[in-house]
Amino acid sequence: MKASRLSAAGLTAALLGALVAAIPANANATPASATSVSAIPGAAGAAGACVTDPATPKRQFRAMWIASVTNIDWPSKGSQTAPDRIAAQQAEYRELLDLAERLHHNAVVVQVRPTADAFWPSPHEPWSEYLTGVRGADPGWDPLAFLVDEAHRRNLEFHAWFNPYRVSMPAPGGAGADLDQLAPGHPARENPDWTFAYPPADVAGSRLYYDPGVPEVREFVQTAMLDAVRRYDIDAVHFDDYFYPYPSGTHQVPDDATFAAYHRGFTDRDDWRRDNINLLVQEMGVRIKAVKPWVKFGVSPFGIWRNASVDPLGSDTTGSQSYDIIFADTRKWIKEEWIDYVVPQLYWYIGQYPAADYARLVPWWAEQVRDTRVQLYIGQADYKSGDPAYGSYWMNPRELSDHLTLHRSHPEVLGNVHFSAVQVRANRLGATDIYAAEHYSRPALVPTMPHLPAKWLLPPVVTAAERHAEGVRLRWRQLADGVGPLGTATSYAIHRVDGIRVLPGCALADAAHLVGTVRATSGANQSWVDTTATAGSRYTYFVTALDRLGNESVAGPPRFVH
Repeated sequence: MKASRLSAAGLTAALLGALVAAIPANANATPASATSVSAIPGAAGAAGACVTDPATPKRQFRAMWIASVTNIDWPSKGSQTAPDRIAAQQAEYRELLDLAERLHHNAVVVQVRPTADAFWPSPHEPWSEYLTGVRGADPGWDPLAFLVDEAHRRNLEFHAWFNPYRVSMPAPGGAGADLDQLAPGHPARENPDWTFAYPPADVAGSRLYYDPGVPEVREFVQTAMLDAVRRYDIDAVHFDDYFYPYPSGTHQVPDDATFAAYHRGFTDRDDWRRDNINLLVQEMGVRIKAVKPWVKFGVSPFGIWRNASVDPLGSDTTGSQSYDIIFADTRKWIKEEWIDYVVPQLYWYIGQYPAADYARLVPWWAEQVRDTRVQLYIGQADYKSGDPAYGSYWMNPRELSDHLTLHRSHPEVLGNVHFSAVQVRANRLGATDIYAAEHYSRPALVPTMPHLPAKWLLPPVVTAAERHAEGVRLRWRQLADGVGPLGTATSYAIHRVDGIRVLPGCALADAAHLVGTVRATSGANQSWVDTTATAGSRYTYFVTALDRLGNESVAGPPRFVH
């Protein structure tokens, strides 16, 4: 069957109408698509007039952490022998991305600097042992280039996950507290006064950390991480919860000499330590934007800032407090807007758990981001699901899905990150299947960040929609892409409506009609195959263009298929 075609005059009129709607008098202004649907002339209908389904949000951040430290997720091992090692590691990563695609994720968070090392040829730090099994050994390829490219092929954002201060993991698997066990030429070996062992070297579990109180350390770790920002097309820089080490027994962090030398006028050491971490976060955010203004900066902290019993601004909890034990003042980072997003690790269940009830913490975090430009995603404990060691609540296959349902009462929650990839794949109790079916049944676009730079996008012009054995193949052109004040299309969203419809109306207000997204290829001509199209059904297709931050154009002229 052939697709119905608009007449040349109709196509021209529809395109001109879209262009008029799409381009304001000042084309360099922030795109309306970076705000609410109701602000977009001729788009999916005024938000207030459209009834949307909370189960199919148009925008929701969905990702999983892919941890490399001790080969948790990827690569599964570093000791495979060349040349098979490279092919095997690449195949493993592609399988994880296939999983992300099946679950309708739109990002991956991949650990590329787990222990003051690198998954790329860094001029500052040695190759990571988790690639080859040998500290400092050249793997014979550029993993980071591959990781980013493969994610983008699937139209997944790539969030590069860095650990700022951790230098080693405990012996016997890691270097422990022994500087001489680090890779030859390691900056920590060259500058032993930059490091400390914690807990003490003669205590089990001891490892090395860069000292956050040494100014040269703060400068160095930022420079080392920014090398990846400059050289690779990453979409975000991501920190986890490791800053100062978590307490081990009664052992104290050995920074007496550092405090004496670099106190900066502080008399309270805890305040000084917090300021050290504040400086890292503030400076890193500024430096990222100076290099690439579009690269996001996010942090995934421990899930409790402070308890209300200690600080009236805190949460109704009684657990450990990141503000006090690892000196991470995450609430300040939000209020000062030093970061673009925050992913608190809320690794607890919904229920009578006074130390940290999930249902109490979600509203607290939602309140912290309210009236700021910082986006809130929640870290989910997929690793606990179906494991009896974590208690009976985690033997409920619906626990994680119930978490996501609770979010619907808190519109500040804009997504989730799941820890970690192998646990998502394990699908114990069928928990992954349940939350994916109830909350990730359709694709979703990433939330926009209106404070980041963007330009207006022209709508795509669909030039063909033809049935083939594999489905309906759409072809379109992106005109004047990146020309003058216009933005560059990084990807496209394809919406399909049953029957014939000239205008999208409310069809684009949520993801109910979003059948796929696809990365832009070089050149103006683009194509995609709708493999879910049913033979004999009548459809209307609308295609929109998206820039690298998810800002969306208005829909181009429709294309009909009988």
